[in-house]
Amino acid sequence: MSRAGEFCETDKDGVYRAIAERRDVRSGFLPEPLSEPVLLRLLEAAHHAPSVGFMQPWRFLVIRSRPVRMRVHEIFMKTNRAAAKTYAGAQAAQYASLKLEGILEAPQNLCILCDPENERGHGLGRQSMPETAIYSAVCAVQNLWLAARAEGVGVGWVSILDPDALKQMLGVPSNMVVVAYLCLGYVDSFDVKPELERLGWEQRIPLENVLRLDHFDHPYFPEETTK
Repeated sequence: MSRAGEFCETDKDGVYRAIAERRDVRSGFLPEPLSEPVLLRLLEAAHHAPSVGFMQPWRFLVIRSRPVRMRVHEIFMKTNRAAAKTYAGAQAAQYASLKLEGILEAPQNLCILCDPENERGHGLGRQSMPETAIYSAVCAVQNLWLAARAEGVGVGWVSILDPDALKQMLGVPSNMVVVAYLCLGYVDSFDVKPELERLGWEQRIPLENVLRLDHFDHPYFPEETTK
C-alpha cells in the first residue's frame, strides 16, 4: 500500500542511488564547464534545502576566473603545508600522497557562505541553538551534492583553507561564515568506494556502531542479535 506522497519505486531507487554513489571528487575533472541550466539547477536544489525558521541563510559565490582560483589555490597550499606537519611517519607520507583539491582542474568553484545574523525567519528556532543557521547552510551543500551526482557532476569539498584569508581575498563581509568551498565539474569517472576508504586512510563505521535507542548508553540492537 502506497503512502501519501510516497515516490514510485523507480524514483526512490534514484534518490537512494544518489546518496550511495555520492563521492568527494578531487581529480579527473574535465575541462568542459557546466552549462548555465545545469549550474542553476544545482543551485536551485541547494536553495531548496531545509532551514531553521525558513531563514535561508546561505549565499552562493560562483568562481570561474582562473586568476581568482589561483589565489585560492595559494591559500590551500599554505594551509596544507601547516596541516601536513600534524602527521608523522607513514601517515605523514600517505597524507602527502593524497590529492586533496581540484581548485584549478575544475572549471568552476563554488563558495557557500552563511549569514548567521540573517533576520529572515525572525529568530524562530535559533534562540537556544544559534548554530542552526550554519547547520541549515550545510543542508544546502548536501542538496547540491546529491543533485550534482544525479547530473553526473563531480563535487569536491576543499576544507583545507584559511577561512579568514579566503574571505579577505573574495571580499566576503566579516559577519559571513565560510561553510564550504566546492570544486564542480564533469569528471571522467566516479569511484565505486570513497577514495579515502579505497586508499586505507579510514573505513566506514557499521551503522550499529553509531545507533542508540532512547538513551545514549542503550544500543539500538541488543547484543545477542549482533553476534
